[in-house]
Amino acid sequence: MTVDAPLHFGDSADLERLRREVRVWLAGHPLPERLPDEPTPVFLHRWHRLLHSGGWVGLDVPREYGGRGLTSLHQVAVSDELGAGGAPGVPRIGYLAHALLEFASAEQRRRLLPRMLAGDDVWCQGFSEPGAGSDLAGLTTYAERGDDGSYTVRGQKLWTSYAQYSDYCLLLARTDRTAPPHSSITAFVLPLDRPGVTVRPLRAAGGDDEFCELFLDDVRLAREERIGAEGDGWALAMTTVSYERNALDTGHLSKYGLLVERLRRAARERRGQLPDGLLSEIGRCFVDYEVLVAHARRRIAERLAGQLAGPESSVDKLLMTRAEQRLYETALKVFPQEVHGPGGDVFAEYLYSRAASVYGGTSQIQRNIIAKRLLRLPHGAK
Repeated sequence: MTVDAPLHFGDSADLERLRREVRVWLAGHPLPERLPDEPTPVFLHRWHRLLHSGGWVGLDVPREYGGRGLTSLHQVAVSDELGAGGAPGVPRIGYLAHALLEFASAEQRRRLLPRMLAGDDVWCQGFSEPGAGSDLAGLTTYAERGDDGSYTVRGQKLWTSYAQYSDYCLLLARTDRTAPPHSSITAFVLPLDRPGVTVRPLRAAGGDDEFCELFLDDVRLAREERIGAEGDGWALAMTTVSYERNALDTGHLSKYGLLVERLRRAARERRGQLPDGLLSEIGRCFVDYEVLVAHARRRIAERLAGQLAGPESSVDKLLMTRAEQRLYETALKVFPQEVHGPGGDVFAEYLYSRAASVYGGTSQIQRNIIAKRLLRLPHGAK
């Protein structure tokens, strides 16, 4: 496989047909123009609704819940074609949709999923906290169950991406202070217009206000707004992050592929001008990308075989972080004009890539998971 071609999996005839349909649709539906001062999530929401109108969202979600009842490979093929066409990827809701598919009741799936896929309701994720981002099991937001079965939630969330533009939050809260951390976390659907909810955006170095704080002061949630049973929250979170960490599911891989190809082209055209050290860096970017492709494909194959997501996703997260950070760092050296030049997409992506070793669980936490759960290494002496 090379980056010259889309990310084929030895596609079957129906996958090839789907890819052609996506290309034809893209040719007839170019990316809408972004309005002056239009916030990124508002622009991407317009793109989300346009994609949904074409039938390109939720391909691997059952038809009864608003999807097309196809496989993960079909959804990945769409993401790949969008990336290869230079368009934004599919909306990043797949990991939330699959968490609901696995843990929500049939009534909740019927009520929530079609509107999520259509973009009628915008969702965010309320997992991380100021003291429990990477160590998610340490979260302290508490949902106290009353005699009538409803809950009163108190706490604070952090890095709740684009909560200011969202209608719902998939929220994790502790429901038992005496049980072990991993078995006392519960998931809820939190309407963000509920009394007691305060959303405060935080502006990052790149100028974007993606990060948000979420304050929960005596927020009431009905029993019917709980997802799964009490204590199911940890398993739901692991399902969510396993989809969030696969570069194929998120559409990152196509984006990386385009930039790797651009670097390869620069290396050929500017031979004799770029220093050997920088050429070596471009080569490492290519290797990182190919290794990440192989791992992402393996995870998709395991999922298609019915294997549940596990701690192996931590390996994928580390590989994706390494590939992304090296790629944009190298690209800035090869295309320094993009630091201050028009557009400056590479520079903006470079700034965001610095967060890759933090979001979705820090690299240190991923290494701890690999050491404990995959390699079964003994705990260090205290």
